[in-house]
Amino acid sequence: MKSITVSVPTVHCRSCQLNIEESLAELAGVESSAVDLYTKQVTVTFDPSVVDEVTVTATIEDAGYPVTA
Repeated sequence: MKSITVSVPTVHCRSCQLNIEESLAELAGVESSAVDLYTKQVTVTFDPSVVDEVTVTATIEDAGYPVTA
């Protein structure tokens, strides 16, 4: 398993948190995700043999939340 943490500055409420976590849960290979509303970061644990980091971040962005470096 691999974990990444990305910055998502537009996340601000429980609804945002649920939207991101539900989108990631539907992605094959994602073991878990956690959105921290205070730091505006998303931590995702995934199996790199099933899904890559680019797809994980694209899924967050497709949910409507731009990921920044």
